[in-house]
Amino acid sequence: MNRVRDYRRAKKMSQLALAEKIGVARQTINLIENGKYNPSLALCLKLAWTLKTDLNCLFWRKENESN
Repeated sequence: MNRVRDYRRAKKMSQLALAEKIGVARQTINLIENGKYNPSLALCLKLAWTLKTDLNCLFWRKENESN
């Protein structure tokens, strides 16, 4: 489970806009959001940077969780 969709929507971005910013197809964003594609570390970093968060918050833990 990841929070790409949540962060993307919070930034009021469409899947297409996010995809264009990081250089992938819109379908790739859709697959990532639905847990059907495991992005490379490089792609994860691009997503986190573009969505102004870090990998932990985006892919592993919720922001309000500690450790």
